[in-house]
Amino acid sequence: MNAVSQTGPSIRFRGRSFMAMTLVADVPLETWLVDFDVWLERSPGFFTGRTVVLDLADTVQSKADVERWIGELAARGVRLVGLEGVRPSLVDAAMPPILRGGRDSALPMADAAAPPVEPRKPLEPVNMLVERRVRSGQSIVCLEGDVTIIGSVGAGAEIIAGGSIHVYGTLSGRAIAGATFGASAQIFCTRLEAELLAVDGTYRTAEDIDNAFRGKAVRVSTEDETLKITAL
Repeated sequence: MNAVSQTGPSIRFRGRSFMAMTLVADVPLETWLVDFDVWLERSPGFFTGRTVVLDLADTVQSKADVERWIGELAARGVRLVGLEGVRPSLVDAAMPPILRGGRDSALPMADAAAPPVEPRKPLEPVNMLVERRVRSGQSIVCLEGDVTIIGSVGAGAEIIAGGSIHVYGTLSGRAIAGATFGASAQIFCTRLEAELLAVDGTYRTAEDIDNAFRGKAVRVSTEDETLKITAL
């Protein structure tokens, strides 16, 4: 009798790169959590459904320290997909994995010669244009470049950009710029009524914004890790 070979569904592997938001830890943890809780109060649901990585560089000395960071964030509804800046000996299988830098997505088969690794290319900005009002509860996210809104941004809405944010209208919600490209990003709007402004992780809530800028056209940037607001 001839043996019959049946081939089942093939198993396929693909390498992919995903954009993640990185939280940069700082010490002491208690002080960092106070600031983080203020952020969450002003931006409830901000981390819901987001891909979040925790950078623990120079902040932890033991496995217990790592577990505490993870636990405090989990208690606040932040689910981590990975860790950075931590020694492998401080991480076990129950924790998020340690992630390394790089954007290579090829997964060569075991019997194939590994292709040469090409130098990492700088990110090319891909900008977003929104020609409508962004209403309360809506979120506009473009981590690859700038976001331009031709219209107003309502209270409770949020704009997150890898680069700069331009609002040709009233900015009443939350504007978070520089998520990818850092301190080179800026925020511009023709009428400032924002709940929260942030550039490269440096932010001000509504209570910290000088009333002299309310209702005015402004430019928001960072200087020496301080958020700077100037009238246009």
